[in-house]
Amino acid sequence: MRLSDFYPFFFLSNLVVQLQSSMMRLKQDVPLKHSDFLNLKIKVMAEQKGIIPLRGTIGNITFYKSKDGFRAKEKTGLDANRIATDPAFQRTRENGAEFGRAGKAGKYLRAALRSLLQNVSDSRMISRLVKEMMRVIKADETNPRGFRNVIDGEAELLKGFEFNANSKLGTTLFAPFTGTINRVTGQLAVTIASFIPVNMITAPNGATHFKIVSAGAEIDFEQGSYTAENAETAVLPWDPTATVAINLVNHVTANSTKPLFLVLGIEFYQHVNGTMYSLKNGAFNALSLVEVSGE
Repeated sequence: MRLSDFYPFFFLSNLVVQLQSSMMRLKQDVPLKHSDFLNLKIKVMAEQKGIIPLRGTIGNITFYKSKDGFRAKEKTGLDANRIATDPAFQRTRENGAEFGRAGKAGKYLRAALRSLLQNVSDSRMISRLVKEMMRVIKADETNPRGFRNVIDGEAELLKGFEFNANSKLGTTLFAPFTGTINRVTGQLAVTIASFIPVNMITAPNGATHFKIVSAGAEIDFEQGSYTAENAETAVLPWDPTATVAINLVNHVTANSTKPLFLVLGIEFYQHVNGTMYSLKNGAFNALSLVEVSGE
């Protein structure tokens, strides 16, 4: 027999080993993350081990690639129609409605800040924001379960949210600043006194310059609309020369009754032969919600 005749046998043997390994890892039932969202159990996701990573479905096991590597999970057998109509899943439907509402609220906020978020890199930011939006919704003491929302919740709980968990504003910019929201005039402003960049900014390796950015946003979470404006400094050198005082003012609708959000951030650059380059596509840039007014 030729050596090639044994290839299918080798492949199938390795496949069986991987399936057995995955099944051994899928023994323990755990609550779904955000268990308040679904009152049901799923099988824990397992990491694939073996020479040949798998993708697709074999029986009740689905193999796929995620940002954390190759994974395997067991398919659930719940019928969607049952979840939608069975009284036993009433809490599931209520929590699902609120979870969906949190997802939409996060989407509207991201859309309002899109121009700044394009320069910030954090692959888990969306899921973290949805989690915080759920906290806001759960703080609603006016509406019954399933109907709670951001408007009647506590939007102020979002203050301090970092859009880049890998480069937080509080560990990057140490110059004292003041954020203010004036509903009457519609001005959302940040002021920073003069400071020395090399003393007050922790810059990543290779950075030669930086820019302070800000944005103010007015969001109508019911209609899914927003008004936003950005303000920024010039690109400044990261050196021992003191900056001038910084005053960034953003304008939204005067006398607004919608939730208002003020963000502050810093972006880093490297100057090479007359051109400014963003460092690692924003991996080191910080952006944070520094003031929130929910009324």
